[in-house]
Amino acid sequence: MKEEQRIKNLFPPERAVDAVLDTDAYNEIDDQFALSLFCLCPERINVKGLCAAPFANARSGGDPAVGMEKSFDEIKKLLGIMKKDAPVFRGSKRFLPDENTPVKSDAADFLARLCLEYSPDQPLYVVAIGAITDVASAILLEPAFRENCVVVWLGGNAHDPVFRGADEFNMRQDIAAARVVFSCGVPVVQLPCLGVVDSFYTTKFELEHFLKGKNPLCDYLVSETVSYCGMDDEKVRSKVIWDVTAVAWLLNDGERFMKQRVVGAPIPQNDLSYSFPYPSHDMAYVYRIRRDRLYGFLFEKLTSL
Repeated sequence: MKEEQRIKNLFPPERAVDAVLDTDAYNEIDDQFALSLFCLCPERINVKGLCAAPFANARSGGDPAVGMEKSFDEIKKLLGIMKKDAPVFRGSKRFLPDENTPVKSDAADFLARLCLEYSPDQPLYVVAIGAITDVASAILLEPAFRENCVVVWLGGNAHDPVFRGADEFNMRQDIAAARVVFSCGVPVVQLPCLGVVDSFYTTKFELEHFLKGKNPLCDYLVSETVSYCGMDDEKVRSKVIWDVTAVAWLLNDGERFMKQRVVGAPIPQNDLSYSFPYPSHDMAYVYRIRRDRLYGFLFEKLTSL
């Protein structure tokens, strides 16, 4: 890929694009909002597939394979609520053992095959909102992925050392996969969690005001969020709906929802810090979320179903 094209691919498309969402949908509640937005923008996002990503926490009993299966089921459940249809693929049952060994899965195989249908000037957009194992595996399986795709990832924290950059749930689960993605040369857009996307929060009262009673999807999202966050009491409480921002990047022409800059790509380290090699290839780094604009757009899309 020519460097001019690589830089061009780091900026949001201004047209409808083909895209895949890789999501640990059962991990918490933000993936459900992101997946819904992904499926409710057909004028801009042509959904080529949905992939279930692994995760390991209390909701999966610490087992990434269980997390992936629960995410697969949650994707299917949400499609049913929305009365939408899309190909759904099971992802990796474990994280990368090292930076040279892919984890075979239906999702990784699907991404490796699909990328061959695209080119640097007409890329496939892969939005990842969980551990990036499936994407890294596809890169290791098919080198053409690096040329023909753009990876948009909600992972890691802000580059300021105060945020301990790689010590973030999605990234620290599979540092080997993160190192593959950040070092391989594929165009990467990073939406950092702490220090950037943590401004994208909402409350029970806002969700109920704008969404409750509008349709079954809205009611599901409200009830699940209130239950997950324990918002039934009268305490002051808010919730960051992290993953919506990664999907919204595809719709960010004119910087209407977020601002970004082009920076040298860091490399996540096993001690959960970043190193900044020089020279390094460029990546896009989102540094500000326009919170009110994006929530207004999100609520409009969710209530339009």
